[in-house]
Amino acid sequence: MKKVMMMLALMAIPFAMQAQTKFHDAEVNEATGPVKSIKQAGMMGRGEQVVNFTQEGKMQAEGLSGLVYDDNGYLQKAVREVETPQGNMKITTTYKWENGKVKSQSMDFGQGSMTQVFNYNDKGVIASATMDMMGQEMTTPFTDYQFDDHGNWISRKTEMMGRQIEQKRTIEYYE
Repeated sequence: MKKVMMMLALMAIPFAMQAQTKFHDAEVNEATGPVKSIKQAGMMGRGEQVVNFTQEGKMQAEGLSGLVYDDNGYLQKAVREVETPQGNMKITTTYKWENGKVKSQSMDFGQGSMTQVFNYNDKGVIASATMDMMGQEMTTPFTDYQFDDHGNWISRKTEMMGRQIEQKRTIEYYE
């Protein structure tokens, strides 16, 4: 009887561990902590983007599917369908991690691809991103960060195509 109980206990361990998986999807979105949602104005005036998170940290957003994780809950791949003036486009993003931060992300969007490599400052926030879009390379600096009480950025400035842009976002947290 003891052996049977021990076998049942050993068989239950993988399921218990699986239920305790902590997803690191907030980190993909440059945030940490018990993030409930991130709302951010879309680039170039394209509406508002909203990303929601479960209490376990798993990302949920409109058009998001095909999420693939490693054994530690770090997102490796995601598929997102977005609406464009030319119709719906499917974007497959692959992530590379280093020391708990996204080091790079590669996006395949059918007719082309783009890779971004992130450079972090000593405070652990992105200082710049180098983008390679179908052979054209461009570096985008990020400055003038403002942070909320949880240490996540809520405002930052960048320059794109000669224009100064202020990115703002609102973050809600689980209590």
